[in-house]
Amino acid sequence: MHLIGVTRCGATKTAASPSGEAIATAPVKTGSPCLIALDWGSSSLRAFLMDDAGQTLAERTSADGASQLAGGPAVFEQALRQLAGDWLAAYPAIAVVASGMVGSQHGWCEAKYVPCPLSFQDLHRYSAQVQGSLGLLVRIIPGVCWTSGHHEADVMRGEEVQISGLLSDHPSLAACCRVILPGTHSKWVAVRKARIDSFATYMTGELFAVLRQHSVLGRLMPSDAPFDGSGFDEGVRCSRDDDGRALSQRLFSVRARALLGHLSIAALPDYLSGLLVGHELVNGLRECDADEPLVLVGEPALCERYARALTAFDRAPALVAGNTAARGLWHQARQAKWLHAST
Repeated sequence: MHLIGVTRCGATKTAASPSGEAIATAPVKTGSPCLIALDWGSSSLRAFLMDDAGQTLAERTSADGASQLAGGPAVFEQALRQLAGDWLAAYPAIAVVASGMVGSQHGWCEAKYVPCPLSFQDLHRYSAQVQGSLGLLVRIIPGVCWTSGHHEADVMRGEEVQISGLLSDHPSLAACCRVILPGTHSKWVAVRKARIDSFATYMTGELFAVLRQHSVLGRLMPSDAPFDGSGFDEGVRCSRDDDGRALSQRLFSVRARALLGHLSIAALPDYLSGLLVGHELVNGLRECDADEPLVLVGEPALCERYARALTAFDRAPALVAGNTAARGLWHQARQAKWLHAST
């Protein structure tokens, strides 16, 4: 594989403080700080102060996601300094490494997509660098792309780092597993021989939100109903038994079944959720070997819902993990030998 050079973006100056109240958590570990890891998505920025053993010393969150910031590179630097300026001042030589939409075309500095198959050992080699004021240097891990023929293409940005963190903590999975990352855009990633072999994205979460908020299906749905497990399970089974082929028809039946009294109003949102998640599982599992370990990574409530849906297919996850982005960023920084200058 041809390795491209490191991208460098120009220096910036600070600007007016972006909006977004930071929420800090108390330190939970002790050690020598050597990394500020930034999980910088579209809607939020999470910063982790990490030690030389890869443990999190402190964590902070703000609403300054990449899609919320406008005004050029200076605004991104100001968002970082607003959230973690005291860390930067206290540890001026510390490594700063970011992943997520901060590296998109509309982020701080573009870190171009790298095609897979891609070894996790090579991921950091494609990083972009952005230089800010007062000697600030931020390295941004790139996203990953996949293509097949003329009609299939896919991209991800941020999930590759979460998988890197997962495998650093569970190296036995590196030989072969399928990592499922539920969310607005769910990812199914085939890991083979410690590399990303291929992946597929399902717009399950976004489609649910659009249908519930902007379609005829949402008119009967309550806005605050508690989780209806039986409704969700029925929706999953319906997609499973249809083998994923009749989704558009089944979606309209959500409203029809409510009007005819076949479904309770309270069950509608979770029945719709079950239909969409079930349709995703039907198609995702087609690409998986029968004995391939399935691993869920992401927000606990979503992972719990996907684990529940998988039972309808007799496929229990081998592991359920939370957000592993910080560990992935630390692992990439250690592989690249970016940590030594700050320890």
